[in-house]
Amino acid sequence: MNSPISSSRIYAALIIMALTIYAVRVLPFLFLRKPIRNRFIRSFLFYVPYVTLAVMTFPAILTATAHPLAGLLALIAGLVMAWVRGDLFTVAVTCCAVVFIAGLF
Repeated sequence: MNSPISSSRIYAALIIMALTIYAVRVLPFLFLRKPIRNRFIRSFLFYVPYVTLAVMTFPAILTATAHPLAGLLALIAGLVMAWVRGDLFTVAVTCCAVVFIAGLF
């Protein structure tokens, strides 16, 4: 039988999470007073938001449908359409159509 988690442990976890998030946001302001001049670090930091978005989006593409194969086919179709056409609307409509058609089978 599982025992319920006490409210004091929940509050302690919330406080620890809040302090962690606050520290991540404040520490760069405290320690990085000068502009970053290193080209490697600057290019690394430039791509961090794009990589984070891709890492969060990619699993959702495959698991958002009832059939993972439909998600994979939509991913492939979206990559091809983005390469050929590059238009976001066209890519989105193509992916939706591929998922719809793959769901019929």
